[in-house]
Amino acid sequence: MFKQYQLRDFRLRLVVFVYTITILGILVIGSAKSEYQSQQVIGMALGSTAMLIFALVDYRLMMNMYWLVYVFNLALLLAVRLAGTEVNGAKRWLDIGFRFQPSEVSKLLLILFFARFFTKYSESINHWKTIICSGILILVPLYLVKEQPDLSTTITIAFVFCVLIFIGGLSYKIIGTVLAILIPSAIIFINLIMQEGQQILDNYQFRRIMAWLNPAEYADDAYQQQNSIIAIGSGQLYGKGLYNNDISSVKNGNFIVEPQTDFIFAVTGEELGFIGCAAVIILLALIVMECLWIGKNAREQEGTIICCGFGGLIAFQSLVNICVATGLMPNTGIPLPFVSYGLTSLVMLYMGIGIVLNVGLQPKKY
Repeated sequence: MFKQYQLRDFRLRLVVFVYTITILGILVIGSAKSEYQSQQVIGMALGSTAMLIFALVDYRLMMNMYWLVYVFNLALLLAVRLAGTEVNGAKRWLDIGFRFQPSEVSKLLLILFFARFFTKYSESINHWKTIICSGILILVPLYLVKEQPDLSTTITIAFVFCVLIFIGGLSYKIIGTVLAILIPSAIIFINLIMQEGQQILDNYQFRRIMAWLNPAEYADDAYQQQNSIIAIGSGQLYGKGLYNNDISSVKNGNFIVEPQTDFIFAVTGEELGFIGCAAVIILLALIVMECLWIGKNAREQEGTIICCGFGGLIAFQSLVNICVATGLMPNTGIPLPFVSYGLTSLVMLYMGIGIVLNVGLQPKKY
């Protein structure tokens, strides 16, 4: 289980980046909603323990049980469907003495499963039989997550799957063929959902898109995103400071609902200014780059796929969250990695970093 690792192969920089942005997130969460700060500290402590364990235990032990990982993931998602806790009309949580969100864990479990799957079938990954099989395997958890309903997590998992199969060796010819089909299909889909009375999207999803396109007409749905933009702009270069009592503060006026989660970047912009926002973006970019670098030097292909998949997950969630907070995309409800409040998300991210560190402890031998 435990191997003799070389200390020189331990990526201390990655750990420093992760702790730096987590502590920054804890400070901003405390300023946004102080009652959640202590829980996020607990999440960091739990995550740190998980990260240490996964960094020391050979990740290939999990790879050997990759079908068990897949079945366990489906069991969690089915448990949510059958006995989940409903909050605000969405059934996304399981309560087993403590409440957690299985769809967050699903992101990591699916990365592990497909890392081994695509490695095992690397010679036939461009055969339609393998592509169709992998498509069926990803569609099952995607359906279960979408039905919670959780469209944002569904999109995230679908994106990560695309990263995994690409790193697994999918041919550019197949990618080009798929894009040739998807791009016109996407244009048709967008036109269809813009029609009055469309039945493709749920009403709240439709209104979010329309609020982004036409905030004046859909003011009731657009107010949070518009207030987020105002908050970020009002922070200017240095921000108004953490825990401030500024009466002109968008956050202090409670104009942003749940500022500790989806719109934590707005609080960062208002209270830490451009410098704080830049620090968050740079730290996230450095974490992604470290994951990719470790993946590039991994001993085996499955290690490369794990690191690139996890780096892609962090990059995608960061991009979407920041774009939503700045008004560049419709509101999707995707958390900002390591910064947004959420114990399941934070612990999952630390587990993923632990696995990436373990891959880094087993580099190629030159």
